[in-house]
Amino acid sequence: MSQQILRALRNRLAAESGAVVKPWGGRLSMALCYPNTYHQGMSNLGFQSVYQQVNADDQFLCERFFLPDPVDLDEHRRTGFPLVSLENQRPLADFDLVAFSISFENDYLNLPKLFELGRIPLWRVERSERHPLVLAGGVCAFLNPEPLADIMDLFAVGEAEVILPALLPVLLGQDLKRWELLKRLGNVPGLYIPAGYEIGSTSKGDPAMQNPLPGFPQRVKRQYAPNLDAGQAKTCIATTETEFGSMNLVEASRGCPRGCRFCAAGYIYLPFREHSGEHLRREILSDLKNGDKVGLVAAAVTDYGDLAELGESILQQGGEVSVSSVRIDAVTPEQVKMLAASGHKTIALAPEAGSQRLRDVINKGIDQQQILAAVNILAGGGIPNLKLYFMVGLPTETDVDIEELIDLVKCMRDEWEQLGRRRGRLGRLILSINPFVPKPFTPLQWSPMEPKNSLEKKCRRLKKELGRLPNVEINFESLRSAELQGALSRGDRALGKILPLLASGSNLRAACKELGLDYTDYLYREREQHESFPWEIVDVGVTREFLWKEYRAALAARPGTTCRPGCKRCGVC
Repeated sequence: MSQQILRALRNRLAAESGAVVKPWGGRLSMALCYPNTYHQGMSNLGFQSVYQQVNADDQFLCERFFLPDPVDLDEHRRTGFPLVSLENQRPLADFDLVAFSISFENDYLNLPKLFELGRIPLWRVERSERHPLVLAGGVCAFLNPEPLADIMDLFAVGEAEVILPALLPVLLGQDLKRWELLKRLGNVPGLYIPAGYEIGSTSKGDPAMQNPLPGFPQRVKRQYAPNLDAGQAKTCIATTETEFGSMNLVEASRGCPRGCRFCAAGYIYLPFREHSGEHLRREILSDLKNGDKVGLVAAAVTDYGDLAELGESILQQGGEVSVSSVRIDAVTPEQVKMLAASGHKTIALAPEAGSQRLRDVINKGIDQQQILAAVNILAGGGIPNLKLYFMVGLPTETDVDIEELIDLVKCMRDEWEQLGRRRGRLGRLILSINPFVPKPFTPLQWSPMEPKNSLEKKCRRLKKELGRLPNVEINFESLRSAELQGALSRGDRALGKILPLLASGSNLRAACKELGLDYTDYLYREREQHESFPWEIVDVGVTREFLWKEYRAALAARPGTTCRPGCKRCGVC
């Protein structure tokens, strides 16, 4: 036993408000695991929503687990003390169901550590009747479950509000053998049971669509909540030990109506849904105290039609409003006034690409005039700092597109500087440059990722041209991390075998080589039109034909077609 670890958990629990601690025993027990640290996990609104939903029914008990912080991880290793829950300090292996909430592919690397600390075999074929069932939920579970299919007993394909009420009663009071229980769960809409499928192969030896055993569906249909107002929209546990510790996070909408071709959220969360203004006011204002900050969460917060009015209601009651980012063509002076009054110092915009041609490739739906207009609205409204998100390595990208990205940033900076001088205060432009990673269930799922050496060359050029500008800060996402995300997001069951190697410190190339896998095939090969994809065991509700049509439309904007009115750079316009 480690008193250091137990003391740290009890202190953390005591510092929270809103946690639910039920007496152990007599209930179906769920271990809710976030495969990263407490700081990261408690910033996740979906994770908190599952916790609140399960504990709302007294037949069930839900307790939380996280990847230990480094000092505690060392203590676990030193003492051999197992991973225990935050609420009752119960070992992971004591629970009936272990449920992972996974939002980011790179967090897969933490799974081997968590299984080891929890004293549960990592691979499902090695687990017996005495072990808990292991489930994965969260966006990764219905974006592409296959890299984890040899680890998880089942996946929740879709949204918890719909799946949990169907799943939990099946588990309650069941005295079935493991395989019989899994077969019964395989008939619950939205549950994918990997053991219920055999993996075939094409004549070329490529992975093919999973072949269901008798009693299992051909594909697993994603489940979604048609009415968001039926559930809770906000965090249920308050803690200062997170990135957003000073905020009450509130979901404004789910999905995105824009249809950007690179963005999975715009497809796997269809149809786009909003909480009603009445529901959000009730959720937010009922216990809002003076000085409370409300963080509105959505893929496109400024698309929310009632944003300015909702924000004004919060301000009138003494609260403040924060948003993650604003949509360039949707931001209004009224919204910015509200955000400035809440003390917002930095607002994020996402032009994504510097050239109009590339913005057309990804169907961004904005032009340079709208981008500069948003800059003027934000600067004129009193926001001192601006964060800008761009991608490099987009399909068909050329040096001309990189040159236009540089020109656009310089133009935005000139506007920002002029408006700042009028205010008597110069803020910062913070550039976040991220490699394009093709994602399942998007039109660009067929596209290859750009090789690392080419991306490095583009990043060096951007750093040289933009990093020296006054009041400009430039940050690059790790290319190694992006490659890993790219492989895992489109990987198959075979690729999942590399996770223990990666967790032990190996890199993607070395781990794949050790297992006889070609990592370049996962990353750098353009997929064929009719090629089977591992993730197509999931039916997200968007047809493959539609996505292919959109992919062809994206490629139609490659160099050699019209860039923009008046363009004199490409030699074609």
